[in-house]
Amino acid sequence: MTSPAAAPDRRIPEHVHRRRWVILGVLILSLLIVVLDNSILNVAIKTISTPAPTGLGATQSELEWAINAYTLVFAGLLFTAGLLGDRLGRKRTLLGGLAVFGIGSALAAFSGTPAELIGFRAVMGLGAAFVMPATLAVLMNVFERDEQPKAIGIWAGGVGLAIAIGPVTGGLLLDHFWWGSVFLVNVPIVLTALALMLWLVPDSRDPDPGRIDPVGVVLSVAGLVLLVYGIIKGGQLADFTDPVVLSSIGAGLAVLAAFVVLEKRSTHPSIDMAYFRNKVFSASIAAIALVFFALMGVTFFAVFYTQSVRGYSPLETGLLMLPLAAAQMIFAPRARLLVDRFGNRATTTGGMLLLAAMLGAFAVLDADTPIWILEVVFFLMGAGMANIMTPVSVVIMQTLPREKAGSASALSNTFRQVGGALGIAILGSVLSTAYRTHIEDELVLLPPGLRHAAGESIEATLGAAARLGPRGDALVGPANDAFLHAMHVTASWGAGVAVLGAIVVALFLPGRGPEPGGDGKEEELVPTGAQDATDSADSADVTRKRG
Repeated sequence: MTSPAAAPDRRIPEHVHRRRWVILGVLILSLLIVVLDNSILNVAIKTISTPAPTGLGATQSELEWAINAYTLVFAGLLFTAGLLGDRLGRKRTLLGGLAVFGIGSALAAFSGTPAELIGFRAVMGLGAAFVMPATLAVLMNVFERDEQPKAIGIWAGGVGLAIAIGPVTGGLLLDHFWWGSVFLVNVPIVLTALALMLWLVPDSRDPDPGRIDPVGVVLSVAGLVLLVYGIIKGGQLADFTDPVVLSSIGAGLAVLAAFVVLEKRSTHPSIDMAYFRNKVFSASIAAIALVFFALMGVTFFAVFYTQSVRGYSPLETGLLMLPLAAAQMIFAPRARLLVDRFGNRATTTGGMLLLAAMLGAFAVLDADTPIWILEVVFFLMGAGMANIMTPVSVVIMQTLPREKAGSASALSNTFRQVGGALGIAILGSVLSTAYRTHIEDELVLLPPGLRHAAGESIEATLGAAARLGPRGDALVGPANDAFLHAMHVTASWGAGVAVLGAIVVALFLPGRGPEPGGDGKEEELVPTGAQDATDSADSADVTRKRG
């Protein structure tokens, strides 16, 4: 607790400082619905892939788009949303984002086709883009610098709570209601968050906000959509030399290259490339992208492993994922203690290597592997994540000054979402290609017109087998074997990406470093030296002495 003598050093108004922890709780509730939605969807994707009336009969590529429509709109608008929050006020953008997210959730619940679901998920992504950066920006403006690492750790723990609640809630809803209930459940949470936000959360804004860059926003979203479309289409066809695939990927890369050139030359860029002159900042952003690339790509197939191969229900699948969430809730708020003792570099590198090992462990899971082994893998994955996300989030948020908190948060979340979207697209395509290659010879039982569609995923094969009646039983075993083979290949790719992330943070993140002067001054917008960034990230060691 801050002593009376230290009170004059505070730049947070006293009435806000007194209720800062309650405000943090409201921010976590707002964050919950953004994360909750994806974690609920994780256990529902198998149900949505089944034919009507149980589901929508979505193919694997449509399922990937149901996830990525949300993610790409979210990622493409995050930085602009952060700038709008800095300009218009973080509280306003939070309220508006929550309202749009709630409307999108209600519409998604009553989708009649996979295409409608994809469209309404994009609306949800639009709302979420205004919620996520604003929560962290408000946090940075209601907590003093010495309490920010602890507050960010609790904020990150809220992500773990959402991951815990989501699959179990989704499983319960799917056991008792139709698939759309996993989206409709967001509505009462949104209404509660809106009421508490209006009552408790103060507004804040940047006194010198950046200008909005509509051309940059359009280019970034278009480039990402074209790139991801080409990658998913390549996996669907199991042919990355197809002209449509090559032209989509090439066009996406060209548009993204044009976006980077425009941002460098623009006087009001969507993403200020000057931030990336700092190697520590760039490494932290890259670490977030690589973590979520590997994690989202691998966990996408975990639901099919537990439900299709192992035969667990959606609720049981949700319960199986609890160790991952529990580990994040336990370790995220305590990660700062490891940073204090070992430094950012050692803590984050250790977390990356642990995550890589656990992703690699999926490559040895089989149809009859004892389920407790999967539980240990999930728990250690969560522990690794907690000791990555908290340290790098603190480094990123404390590298930029307080008034740029919206921009810093938006950048962090943009790269997290882009990394996750590319992970689902690329590793999902690896999964599809490996599965089709392994199952093709077994599909001779099917009519020629059904073979291509049946080879896209294990659910497609099992659905085709069910239509054949008793003759289709011969496909069940080969389908399981082909999926396990594809899962092992994909997990190895994911582990390799996580190892790459470990190398990046080991080379560029600051260690413990010498103690900074502790004068409490903000860093410059983009520190020019590595030691400046080290001081920024490790300033909690000294500033805590103020209390």
